[in-house]
Amino acid sequence: MKNFNFYSPTEFVFGKERENECGQYVKKHGGSKILLHFGSNSAKKSGLLDRVKKSLEKEGIAYVELGGVQPNPHDSLVYKGIEICRKEKIDFILAVGGGSVIDSAKAIAMGVPYDGDFWDFYSGKKPTTALPIGTVLTIAAAGSEGSGDSVITKEDGMLKRGASGDCIRPKFSILNPQLTCTLPAYQTACGATDIMAHTFERYFTNTQEVEITDRLCEAILLTMIKETPRVIQDPNNYEARANIMWAGMVCHNNITGVGREQDWNSHGIEHELSALYDCAHGAGLAVIMPAWMEYVMQHDVMRFAQVATRVWGCQMNFQHPEVTAKEGIIAFRRFLSSIGMPINFKELGARGEDIPKLVKSFGIGEGETGGFVHLNKKDIENIYTIALNASL
Repeated sequence: MKNFNFYSPTEFVFGKERENECGQYVKKHGGSKILLHFGSNSAKKSGLLDRVKKSLEKEGIAYVELGGVQPNPHDSLVYKGIEICRKEKIDFILAVGGGSVIDSAKAIAMGVPYDGDFWDFYSGKKPTTALPIGTVLTIAAAGSEGSGDSVITKEDGMLKRGASGDCIRPKFSILNPQLTCTLPAYQTACGATDIMAHTFERYFTNTQEVEITDRLCEAILLTMIKETPRVIQDPNNYEARANIMWAGMVCHNNITGVGREQDWNSHGIEHELSALYDCAHGAGLAVIMPAWMEYVMQHDVMRFAQVATRVWGCQMNFQHPEVTAKEGIIAFRRFLSSIGMPINFKELGARGEDIPKLVKSFGIGEGETGGFVHLNKKDIENIYTIALNASL
């Protein structure tokens, strides 16, 4: 296990109707005039936004609203949010929504005190200061409610890039599983896929003897395999929703990734799909991650065989572990299909003729990406090609 520092200061407020307390937590963490940031009209129609506003008003906290965050959030709304915050002297941002809303809030939070263009932080610059953020989570997926990460799409060129820094970890996050019960089955499945992908990005590592984090990752995967079909069959199953919501946070606040190398190539490869086609991130990951697994499996067959036996229940073939490894990948793809996820380009709505454009947008030129296996542009092309033609 490698040396590491682990810092996760977010206060988690978990359970039924806890959104009614958000005003208390904004005040506790220093907010007096906030940007109330949200996405679609669903937050209004459901009454959630009214409950949040009532809680803020009860604590005497002023707010300015900024809605309209879309999936794969764009930089144009971030610029608008930064302008509003500066003009209105906002001192706290409250994100009410899923990962896209939270990521947009984080981008605004970094941009307000910064003299330059906030996109600098999505081009490699590390943020050191930001407005404080709180969240009221409405979908278990991205894990942004507990992480120091954010992903934004730049409209000029449709570039989807990430930024990271401890200063954008939320001060508090309110997690009420009841708020996810009205999600369509497809969105629920996309979120579950994202959670599993976050776990796999950490699981596939070159670091040896990391049994504790291996087992934590496997526990999350087993939870998702059990609970996702339950909530698709019964959307109002609170217990299953609760387990999924907490799994989404645990898998991405990095407690499962400390002390070990991580990969993240599948996320980078998928980002080009969701930037070009505006597809759901989880759906894109359902197509890309098994394709990546097929392509890199021989790098460490025993690690793939391990997850096949421990998570998917495959029988270990000690003479031919590659057989077991392949069975695990097949089981993963079948599970994704069973919960309504696409498994190839056609089902996602992507086109094979766009593969050169996707590879070029990935932006590594003649270089390589790091991770579990280093990949060059030909490798990226090959992974897209596997994803293009994948089948059960």
